Amino acid sequence: MDSDQAGPLPASSTEDRDLGMTRRIARRDFLNGMAVTAAAVAVQGLMPWSRASAGGAGAPPGGDYPPAQANAVVGQTPASNAVMHALRDGMLTPGAGASTGEQFDVVVVGAGISGLAAAHEYRRVHPAARVLILDPLADVGGHASRNEFRVGGRTLIGYGGSQSLQTPSYFSPAVTALLGSVGIEPQKFEGYYDGEWYDRRGLSGGVYFDPRVWGRAATVIETEKAADWVQHTPLSAQAKSDLIELTDAPRDYLPGRTAAQKRDLLADTTYRDFLLNIAGADPQLVTYFQDSTREYYGSGIDKVGTLDAWANGNPGLGGMALGDQPDRHNSPSGRLLMTDPDDYIYHFPDGNASVARALVRSLIPPAVARGDMAALAINKLNYAQLDRPGHPVKIRLESSAVRVRHLGPPETARSVEVTYARGGSLHSVVAGHVVLACWHRVIPYITQELPQAQVAALRDQVKVPLVYTNVAIRNWRFFKNLGLSAVTAPGSFWIGADLDFPVSMGTYHFAQTPDDPIVLHLRRIPGGPPEQDVRDQFNTGRAELMTLTFADYERETRRLLNGALGSGGFDAGRDIAAITVNRWAHGYAYEYMRPADTFWPGGPLPIQAARQGWGRIAIANADSGAYAYAHSAIDQGVRAVRELLGTSGPAISDFPGPPQDKLKFFGE
Repeated sequence: MDSDQAGPLPASSTEDRDLGMTRRIARRDFLNGMAVTAAAVAVQGLMPWSRASAGGAGAPPGGDYPPAQANAVVGQTPASNAVMHALRDGMLTPGAGASTGEQFDVVVVGAGISGLAAAHEYRRVHPAARVLILDPLADVGGHASRNEFRVGGRTLIGYGGSQSLQTPSYFSPAVTALLGSVGIEPQKFEGYYDGEWYDRRGLSGGVYFDPRVWGRAATVIETEKAADWVQHTPLSAQAKSDLIELTDAPRDYLPGRTAAQKRDLLADTTYRDFLLNIAGADPQLVTYFQDSTREYYGSGIDKVGTLDAWANGNPGLGGMALGDQPDRHNSPSGRLLMTDPDDYIYHFPDGNASVARALVRSLIPPAVARGDMAALAINKLNYAQLDRPGHPVKIRLESSAVRVRHLGPPETARSVEVTYARGGSLHSVVAGHVVLACWHRVIPYITQELPQAQVAALRDQVKVPLVYTNVAIRNWRFFKNLGLSAVTAPGSFWIGADLDFPVSMGTYHFAQTPDDPIVLHLRRIPGGPPEQDVRDQFNTGRAELMTLTFADYERETRRLLNGALGSGGFDAGRDIAAITVNRWAHGYAYEYMRPADTFWPGGPLPIQAARQGWGRIAIANADSGAYAYAHSAIDQGVRAVRELLGTSGPAISDFPGPPQDKLKFFGE
């Protein structure tokens, strides 16, 4: 089991009936019915989904209201990726396209948080600037995605991607200033987030052992001492003994070495090798811990260094006199010594989708109702306002930039032409500046103006694939019955399932009684076998996402919840109201880590060469910081605009991680 993650298991008609798969729901499978190779035809306007015009008002893209697309796979679908896949595969050679006649001061490619922050910074410097933001998705915000459900007469809100404003103490002055200017004050989450919600209800985390992996099913509540709960698991006797030792009484597994020598060795030793070759643990624990690091590092323990795993909370290091434990949220390398000073509470009900909506409101005031932070979470986005004629700022969704070129030599050109595909046709606009707030790996496909060394650096950033699934359930009595707030599922398809964050804002109230409906959050971050390079593992995981249907995800969701919660009375066929699968084949920015990246942290870093602007074009996106957090995306958007305009302002953090003055490298 340690060679890869579990994939979807075959279904039977009997099992599907028991899981509730046969019940009548309006399933919408956006993964089927379109071959990627059809993209070139789509660009010529011959595909039935090619319905959008070049620009201007019209029906909201992506259906009546994109956040409410339940019982479907949303996010990066074949439709949103089709144009870029055609460009990548040589099936589309874009010309100039038909001019829309529009001219802008700046065109921003990418409507995620970094692109929105770049537009905001440009307008801060030039308040009357004409701005166009292009994005291939059907919703604004990129990975900062919102899901809505209607259950039992109540609206439930969930996050489909970018999760929280993490560690405001590490925000740069530029990030703090930008958030404040759009009405976001992180300290207010101290009132919105109910930090005692779980404790008051006697809920804690647990582990579900899938019988297909472990031989028998078990749901076990974790307690402070492993000896009190590990005995109830289906682990082998030796694995139980080793897990108890690693957790409760770890030894010094590297006797005779100094702390610095140990840290240097462990930084370049994967946690898998630590378990097997240094701690001498039973191989069953490799399966048990394999996916434990994926949520923070994108990779399993076969690629994550032992110090990073320690920062993640993995056991076994407490008896080795290594010094203070690094923090998992702010230590992308595992070679940084620090403590996270902030609680993990800075979360809107829709995650950072409300941050994106705040930026949209600052750029296009009619799109989001005025009000405080609660208004951002509660009110709907008016999609019809995003691309209105006559408005100085336009956000054009379902629009894929396919060519960006200076009109003349980059060093002397006065404008840039941007060609994009929309509505099955190619269109072009002219801008004084361009910010490429898209993925680094896209950039070499849409411009031919870069040297090969920079192209190679841009291609180093490979996005982490991930799936965030939100499940609206009619009540959470079974969690209460079991005393659970969350379960991990080692070796299983899903990493685990959690009750949503207990956040109430304004008239939006989080569940209070076990009879209230609630949202569950499930995660999958697919990878590849240990013999693959870490970046190749991401490509393997991405390939998986292209083959799975909504029914595959739904079936695995029902299997997990029935198995983990069935003893508490859960019945998937009865208790699930709706499921939304947020599919991010190109998910979060890759964060450098040892032992995979030998240049880290000393450098030079690929991002330093990759993000260099030229002429009237600058590069943003969280890729430019190699740091998958909202504040990094904001910093990079602000940096890109300041490079274009030659302006200054509140300081940014231009380091992949927390500000450098917060860091102390091991070994110094």
